[in-house]
Amino acid sequence: MKRLILTVVAVLSLTATFAKDEKANNVNNANAYDMSVNMNKLSDALKLTIDQQESVADVHRTFCGEMLVASQANEEDRKALMNKAINKDLKYMHYLLNDKQYRTYVMLLNTTLNNRGLNN
Repeated sequence: MKRLILTVVAVLSLTATFAKDEKANNVNNANAYDMSVNMNKLSDALKLTIDQQESVADVHRTFCGEMLVASQANEEDRKALMNKAINKDLKYMHYLLNDKQYRTYVMLLNTTLNNRGLNN
């Protein structure tokens, strides 16, 4: 009886440990996919006009939402959703920005994705 109780306690503690690690991984995963940025600093870095600032902010909000959806998807769909969101964002930004601004934006986006471990 004593062994049975100790075994049950050991299994429960292992289960709690795995659940805790899984929750921590999910939080880290969601944080990696959070693409929100300071729009004032992005505007300064890209030297955006006032009209561009509003449009870029709208496109970026959509991109952030799509990346958060990708972070909640299962493992098989996550990469496809992330790539779709990135490609859509780049297409819209290419339309809104001039060539120099677009090159700077792509560099910043790639750096952000690399730093968060999302660009594999």
